[in-house]
Amino acid sequence: MKKLLLLSTVALFTFSNSAFAEDDGHGHGEEEKPHAVSEADHDDHDDEGHDDEGNGEDDHDDEEEKEDDGHGHAESGGGEHDEEGGAEVDLSPENMKEAGILVEPLTLQNLEAEVKAPGEVKLNSYLSSKVTPRIEAQVVERHAKLGEVVEKGQPLVTLSGVDMAEAIGALMVAHKEWKRVKQLGSSAVSAKRYSGAKIADEQARAKVMAYGMTESQVKALHEKGSGGNPGMFQLVAPQGGTIVSDDFIEGELIEPGRVLFNIVNEDFLWVESRLSPELAKSVDVGAGARVHIPGNGWLQGEVVQKHHLLDEETRTIGVRIAVDNEEDRLHPGMYVDTRIQSGNGAQYLAVPTAAVLRSSDGDWVVFVESEGRTGEFKPVEIEMLRNIENYTVIKGLPEGTRIVTEGAFFVQSELAKSGFSVHNH
Repeated sequence: MKKLLLLSTVALFTFSNSAFAEDDGHGHGEEEKPHAVSEADHDDHDDEGHDDEGNGEDDHDDEEEKEDDGHGHAESGGGEHDEEGGAEVDLSPENMKEAGILVEPLTLQNLEAEVKAPGEVKLNSYLSSKVTPRIEAQVVERHAKLGEVVEKGQPLVTLSGVDMAEAIGALMVAHKEWKRVKQLGSSAVSAKRYSGAKIADEQARAKVMAYGMTESQVKALHEKGSGGNPGMFQLVAPQGGTIVSDDFIEGELIEPGRVLFNIVNEDFLWVESRLSPELAKSVDVGAGARVHIPGNGWLQGEVVQKHHLLDEETRTIGVRIAVDNEEDRLHPGMYVDTRIQSGNGAQYLAVPTAAVLRSSDGDWVVFVESEGRTGEFKPVEIEMLRNIENYTVIKGLPEGTRIVTEGAFFVQSELAKSGFSVHNH
């Protein structure tokens, strides 16, 4: 009995040491626990783990799919914004001028039936004025200079003359007499005196105005008097425009008829083109025309007049083209090349070939100015139909669209610097 009790104690002590050794073996005991699991339990565990694993993978795939969808959508939205809404470049007027960027409306042009001829820019006589004194007078003070833009009625020069002094004196006397007679009334004075005073005042007034005074100057003379120099008066601008000549100096004695100022409205100028009699027959008044400025692009114009007489020296007939010059690209005396439409040839929407560029994906684009926003341009895809000389017939834009006709490569470079791809659908 004692022997059996001793063996039990030894066995228990041995088992406790073994368990302690396994627990003390850095987790080895726990790694062997799965081996103690029954096969059925192992199968159940595998099934549950597989299901969980599968669910986890499905959930993970769903999350990746959602992330892909969100990322792809963001990329699509960003690209669409870049190409349509964000693919724009803003340029200041100074940058446009330095880069030689020209913006013109897209127009229908008859490129296949044009008459080519040289031309000279001239002043529009119907929008020009000469400022001259009508009496001998001396220049007292200059109020405007060459190149200035003046408005109608603006003082240009102050003159002083003996003839004007005499006329002003006669006007002051006549007007004073007329005021006195008018206050007395026709019932208090004779009819002869009444009508004589009125006529004398009107004649004196007409004389000073014929010498160069304006109605407002005459009115000021009646209200304030002649001041210290009764012979002084001002010549004013008869129209608004630019002063293109002012050949005189202060203190100079000016003869009647001497041109002191030439004023012209340069917004609309003429281009005189010389054609042979045969070619002139094919050109009608009202025909469209293009004017090429060397190094400064093209301008649209219209034939407004044809000369009836043959020039004896050149044996040619003059054709006058009216050109809108609001951008101040033409100046009188310049020589240009003209293209005048003749016959009934087909008309096309065409742009200078240099205005059409390749986008990054190989499409043809032109740069269009945003409506009402000068200097803001975006690339718009167009279809090229054909080339005629230095012009390209295009499709995809309405007539009148303002596009960059010169300097398009600079605009494309600026757009590329901003990080946008030159592409637009």
